[in-house]
Amino acid sequence: MAATRATQHVPAFNSTIFAHRGLPSRAPENTLAAFDLAADEGATWIETDVDIIADGTPIIIHDTALDRTTDHRGKLYDIATAEELAGIDAGSWFAPEFAGERVITLDALVDLLNRRKLNANIEIKANEQGAERTIVLVDAIASSLARLDPEREIIISSFSQPVLMTFHARHPEYAIGVLYETAALYDDWLSVLELCGASYIHPEDAGLTRERVQAFRDAGYGVNVWTVDARDRANELLNWGATGVFTNIADQLIR
Repeated sequence: MAATRATQHVPAFNSTIFAHRGLPSRAPENTLAAFDLAADEGATWIETDVDIIADGTPIIIHDTALDRTTDHRGKLYDIATAEELAGIDAGSWFAPEFAGERVITLDALVDLLNRRKLNANIEIKANEQGAERTIVLVDAIASSLARLDPEREIIISSFSQPVLMTFHARHPEYAIGVLYETAALYDDWLSVLELCGASYIHPEDAGLTRERVQAFRDAGYGVNVWTVDARDRANELLNWGATGVFTNIADQLIR
């Protein structure tokens, strides 16, 4: 039997621009600076990534490794407590003026969403520590999101279908979006979306056709495409019926 879709928190939108990791073309990705800048440029939706550190605190970061986007080495799972985040610089790698930007907690992001009146697509990273820690992650995310103002809207997405099924089973009030790389988008997509209780499909842009977008829409799903960094392509996808696009240049596509 297919899982029931969320009914309490299902955003209704069309032609939406999702600021992917904030505005990473102009500020270090997934930092308060990047999200604030996206809001300053008119974004109403952001996209971000969440995983947990050792004490179970959900934090905003894309990679499991700290090397690419911070001045630290090793894995995020080695961070013992949230207090240690204050000693990790997540901005200097991008430009000197962002020195001191921090890896933030999901709670800090929720505060920003409330303050800037932003909505968010929360991508749950595939936790590498096993099922028990994945459930800790899922429940910690839901606990933080409970602090959102009632008018804020959320989509929970992941490439990991078991993670989405687990999240939906434990917290069915939130809308689910199934992320797909083109190479993994098989003909069983409808079965997967139904089993995950999804309201959206988030396909990769590469190779996406009008016919496939129409098939997703005809099946009753919103279609939000990643990652689209060309205005002409964004317009084409939205004209085909895509409900949104994820982009690194939200400031350019919103104008």
